[in-house]
Amino acid sequence: MSEELLKQHRDAIDSIDAQILHLLNSRASHAREIGEIKGGGIIYRPEREAQVLRRIQQLNPGPLPNESVARLFREVMSECLALEKPLSIAYLGPEGTFTQLAAIKHFGHAARTVACASVDEAFRLVESRTLDYVVAPVENSTEGAVGRTLDLMVSSPLRICGEVVLRIHHHLLRKQEGMNGITRVYAHAQALAQCHEWLNKNLPAHVERVSVASNAEAARLAGEDANAAAIAGQAAAERYGLVKLAENIEDEPNNTTRFLVLGNQQVGVTGQDKTSIVVAAPNRPGAVHQLLAPVADNGVSMTKFESRPSRAGLWDYVFFIDMEGHHDDANVATALAGLSERTSFVKVLGSYPQAVL
Repeated sequence: MSEELLKQHRDAIDSIDAQILHLLNSRASHAREIGEIKGGGIIYRPEREAQVLRRIQQLNPGPLPNESVARLFREVMSECLALEKPLSIAYLGPEGTFTQLAAIKHFGHAARTVACASVDEAFRLVESRTLDYVVAPVENSTEGAVGRTLDLMVSSPLRICGEVVLRIHHHLLRKQEGMNGITRVYAHAQALAQCHEWLNKNLPAHVERVSVASNAEAARLAGEDANAAAIAGQAAAERYGLVKLAENIEDEPNNTTRFLVLGNQQVGVTGQDKTSIVVAAPNRPGAVHQLLAPVADNGVSMTKFESRPSRAGLWDYVFFIDMEGHHDDANVATALAGLSERTSFVKVLGSYPQAVL
């Protein structure tokens, strides 16, 4: 009887798979027609993609969780976009970094991810329109802001098109099994900081901690050095063929990094948006409070406030602000106008959909 029941379910799955395949190709045909109607215009519309994913999650009756449904449909949209033109995404390399994972999470596997030697190079390639978008880390829940990304956004013409939130799991990796003989650990400086307590408890004090450009680079170096280990993620472990000595060694169990997607376009309103700006304030008592009054007066909620030294003068600062809403929303537009009246420098870095988890 059980074999008969299994056959019924398997036959049903086979029938459903055929329907799914037919519907996927039907969707792809419509996507290709839309591309032809656009006639070579902008292919990727972040606002449209965010609306589709949120709508799908609202319709989802289960048992698949919303996160899984969003991941599946993102891949469907990625493949459909690739029928028009595969998107090219710059990120800080080498292969296997968390930034590459964030790019794939946001754009799907049909996009072409391009490893760059630095965040600066990634920005330049998109500014020159050699590549389509750049994905760059902007803040970590444990270690705070990523200064280089913030500094580049001040002068770059690129605009923020989206954001990606990625749960970060760090592993201790090596060419061979066992901890014996490890004399150094390679990792990005933030990863070393995020795993500081674990390293103190589990490795001898003489083991050197070596900061490198990325965790994927750390994995590559560990793959060439029998006396070295690396802190990196699962993708880097697979890419460089390393043994996982310890899993999830981050000190904070909810360690999360936020990434920004930047390109050469403005993004329309979705109803669940963020606006990021950078402003300068004069170095005098009460200046920041007075500067931000229009934000509070117009009922705009700030979700981030970060200061960075300005390159314009000693002890001068610029302030990065994230706020809820789109710059075309009436209250946000009024707040931005009020800010402009109170300071000589206000730059809207972009309005974009809030991350779909």
